[in-house]
Amino acid sequence: MSNIIDGKVVSAYIKDNVAKEVSALKEKGIETCLAVILVGSDPASQIYVANKKKACEALGIVSKEFVLPETTTEEELLSLIEKLNNDKSVNGILCQLPLPRGLDERVVINAISPLKDVDAFHPSNVGKIMIGDYDFAPCTPAGIMEMLDYYNISVEGKNCVVIGRSNIVGKPMSLLLLHKNGTVTTCHSRTKELKEVCSKADILVAAVGKANFVTADMVKEGAVVIDVGMNRSEGKLCGDVDFQAVKDKASFITPVPGGVGPMTIAVLMKNTLTAAKKQNLGI
Repeated sequence: MSNIIDGKVVSAYIKDNVAKEVSALKEKGIETCLAVILVGSDPASQIYVANKKKACEALGIVSKEFVLPETTTEEELLSLIEKLNNDKSVNGILCQLPLPRGLDERVVINAISPLKDVDAFHPSNVGKIMIGDYDFAPCTPAGIMEMLDYYNISVEGKNCVVIGRSNIVGKPMSLLLLHKNGTVTTCHSRTKELKEVCSKADILVAAVGKANFVTADMVKEGAVVIDVGMNRSEGKLCGDVDFQAVKDKASFITPVPGGVGPMTIAVLMKNTLTAAKKQNLGI
């Protein structure tokens, strides 16, 4: 039986440290503030935004929420972003994705100041991650690195396989593992002999968005398995990994829910704090 990597425990540890630093900044007269923009009424997005607001309040971070109607034009959205870019009291700006039809995500992401882009999606921040000189990384991959660190799982020299090449998880995940001296293979829908490639991984990250996609025969004995998936199967929440079948082969494994999920918001809070320190103290 493998060790369970508990995202709730790691996220609580990160949030605790963030709360202490936010409080220390407050004593110097510096408030930490996150602005969240939600366009439209996507139910999943509404839940995410509510959770972010709750996390901010718990850690002493000021939360500014901008809920815009589905009919919002690109011009109106960009005008709000420009206002927040110029507002010195706002440290982090997050525009909840996906956006309603007719709004170009790329244009919106590019409009957010790289200094306030706590999602780390702006091309400038993506480039910094590429060269290994970055202030913050996308929340989910950065959260996974925090988990590995917390459980003293070394990446150096390990054979790392990432299934998925999205800009939000797959690509930055591969780069963060590479920066820790992992030997990284990025797999995707066109990868040949996927099972064989995965079965050689010391660290396997599944970010493919298909329920129970990773089966036991794809996992090496003693591998560390990180499941980024959030899917529904027969009405139940499940990951990309067939947890029941894989848990006895893996040395460490993340459950769904309670694994990677809680880390994303914890790292968002950490990124907002980093932005506040950088803008106010230059560190």
